[in-house]
This record gives sequence, C-alpha cells and structure tokens, in this order.
Amino acid sequence: MTDLTDLKAAARKAAFAARKGAFAKGQGQAAEILADFLAIHAGKPLAGYMAMRTEIDPLPAMAAHQGPVGVPVILGADQPVKFREWSPGCTMVAGEFGALIPAEGMWVDPEVVIVPMVAFDALGYRLGYGGGFYDRTLAGLRARRPTLAVGFAFSAQELDAVPIDAFDQRLDAVVTERGVRWFGA
Repeated sequence: MTDLTDLKAAARKAAFAARKGAFAKGQGQAAEILADFLAIHAGKPLAGYMAMRTEIDPLPAMAAHQGPVGVPVILGADQPVKFREWSPGCTMVAGEFGALIPAEGMWVDPEVVIVPMVAFDALGYRLGYGGGFYDRTLAGLRARRPTLAVGFAFSAQELDAVPIDAFDQRLDAVVTERGVRWFGA
C-alpha cells in the first residue's frame, strides 16, 4: 500500500474497530468534559453533529451550550457543509447519509466547530469518512475568521499518525473521555 487512498482506507478500518470497542465500554465523562470546554466559548455560535452508529455523542454538551448551535447539512458532493440551527426538541428529518438534520431553521455561521472523526493523531490531524466535507468547511470558515476546530472522540481512536495531504485541515484540540488535548501552531 503506497497510495494515500489505500493508506487512509487501512487507517479507517483499524480506527473503526477501535471506536466500536470504545463505544461498547461507554462514553464515560466525555460529554461533561466537552461541555466544560465549550463553557469558555459561551455565546459564540457553535456547530455540533448528530452522532451516528458508534460515534461519541456531543448532544448533552450541545444542549448545554449558551449560544446558537447548528448541525451539519450536506448540500452536495464536493461542497462544504452548512449548519442549520438546532435546539433540543426541534423537529428532525433524515438528511444525506441518514444523519438527522433540523426540518427548518436559520443557518448558523460557527466560530467553534465540534468535528466528528474516525481517528486523530498527536499532531492534531483527523481522519474523517473520506468525503472531505469538514476539510472544505473548515478551510472556508478559517478563510473568513478564526474558527476553533475541536475534535470529539474516544481516546482509543488515536493513531500514531494519520495519513494526510495538503487538503487536510488540522484540529486545534481534541476532547476525549480522558480530557482535552491542545495542538500547537
């Protein structure tokens, strides 16, 4: 395997297995740690996500956030996502790939983005699902203003090194059930 696509596919396979095992053990204090982390960003527009399958669930931290919260809406292939306003109890419908999205609402332009992932490494790079949605989205947001990208994952999802290319956006921090890890410039 010398091709980057093959390297990423192999890394995803290993990371999915690690995430599945961690999910089976429970999320521990991860949502509380994330909520405490987000409290220092109270009032700032936040983007979260609706957990699917074995993803770690940010919903309790999103519900506790003091400020507007949006969730991703995929508009099409090769496009950045937009974030539709979400609040606990709002009407949700199935979006692309089966992820739930609010049936209606304003668009949120986030300053803080909780980023789902398959894996991450000690340099702050993440491995996503392969569509490039978050890389495009973070690049666009960061071109307009400082945007904090915080990964949310189980500690078991850490790899020695995530295969990357020039397109991949680096995270500023990762929150796991073990705490917060910041990544330098």
